[in-house]
Amino acid sequence: MIEFPAVEPGEDIRVSASSFVSFCECPERAAAHFRGVYSPDTRASFSGGLAHRVFARHLDRGEISPAQFEQACREEIGSSNLNYKVATLGLKPSALGRVIEEVGLLYERFKRLPDEGYEASEVSFEFEPAAGVTLVGRIDAVFDEDSGAKLVDWKTGALGEVELQLGFYAMLWAFEKGELPGAVEAISVATGERYCEVPTRTGVQETARRVSTMINSLRRSWQRGSEMERRGGPWCSYCPVLDGCQEGTAAVDVAG
Repeated sequence: MIEFPAVEPGEDIRVSASSFVSFCECPERAAAHFRGVYSPDTRASFSGGLAHRVFARHLDRGEISPAQFEQACREEIGSSNLNYKVATLGLKPSALGRVIEEVGLLYERFKRLPDEGYEASEVSFEFEPAAGVTLVGRIDAVFDEDSGAKLVDWKTGALGEVELQLGFYAMLWAFEKGELPGAVEAISVATGERYCEVPTRTGVQETARRVSTMINSLRRSWQRGSEMERRGGPWCSYCPVLDGCQEGTAAVDVAG
């Protein structure tokens, strides 16, 4: 149903939703990711990761009581890569306790969201549309609705710009399942903001085109050994290659 455009030969590449979004924002920032240069872990990303684990646990096992909540959080930390981030971030017991309290407030909001039609959480996909190209992604939750599968992404902060990420998930689903999802939706548990759209064949095909353009651009850059275009924006504050970047420094200065 959806065709992935032909790509130029080159190094193997794994494209995720986050790397695709990063490339659309700033190609050189995405290139840094593929070189193994990542933004440092933050307390906010740790808290968000833990909240996602708690949300999935709730959907799969049922409501977590207040008396069991702290233990449930510690179990989720211990059974995931969050355990390593505790040391990386230097989270002392008191600081970890405050994170768990914050996640508890998010969980209280999350419990108010409807869960009718829930099918699965943290659904991973891996699809190879061309030689040396792998598209990967993990969808927070899938719900069964009359119009088809609804793919949902939970946000633990402000909703932000989510169209590119949701478009990537819709493309992955279409390639894997051979059909379009009925809807893709992002929900901010923190603010109550929601964004929902119904994917179209034209839209999904356009996302595939943009992904193929990204792959070709990166492979050409790797072959030449050259940097890619840099673009300034809100994402620059946490960019791992901000030093020496005029566009990024200017964007950070404007943001204050």
